[in-house]
Amino acid sequence: MKKQDLFFILALVLIFAPFIISKEAYNFLFDKTTGMNTVHPLTTAFVKFFLLATLGELLGLRIKTGKYFKEGFGIFPHAVIWGFLGIFIQMAFITFYSGSLGFAVKIYGILNPQEIMEGALNFKKILIAFTVSTLLNVMFAPVFMTIHKITDIHIQENGGKFNSLLTPIKVEKIITSMNWKVQWNFIFKKTIPLFWIPAQTINFCFPEEFRILNAAILGVVLGVILAVGNQKK
Repeated sequence: MKKQDLFFILALVLIFAPFIISKEAYNFLFDKTTGMNTVHPLTTAFVKFFLLATLGELLGLRIKTGKYFKEGFGIFPHAVIWGFLGIFIQMAFITFYSGSLGFAVKIYGILNPQEIMEGALNFKKILIAFTVSTLLNVMFAPVFMTIHKITDIHIQENGGKFNSLLTPIKVEKIITSMNWKVQWNFIFKKTIPLFWIPAQTINFCFPEEFRILNAAILGVVLGVILAVGNQKK
């Protein structure tokens, strides 16, 4: 393990340690009635993905190049894009969760899905969580992953500079030049059914105030997955 890896681990510890050590910090973020997750869900989603998903990008860069920092990579533009993507993910969570509760009533005949999701773990809770995860990952994830890839290429084409956030994205040019073989055969066909659907099923079994944090942590995993995918021929 190199010194840069120790600094990366230290950064993760500094992010999570306050919420483990301090009850006040924990309640500030996770309290069901007054916590930031409840009062300002979109703002906290931005911050979590700004930090954690960007760390995932850096970890992916470490896997690809052996270094966490590379000239022209554009850490800040990546972080800002991840922040806004985090907002869209939070919105998708709310939308697909609410819709799945209605689906559970109409299709499964479960009359009290909200109570089940707030209660102890059982078969019905897992079934509803699996439904949320499946609908989310089949309908939303491919679009999200494609948008992320387009913005990623855009930042790289602009040398990772700050003005890449202000420069119009050449969507048509980028989307037609993407490696769709990897995007379809690896990112879509393998990671969605084999990783994301099971992972998000587990995530939706957690209390609501933890879900977007778990999703941001999974963003770190996403950085590794994308790094592996980018190395495939």
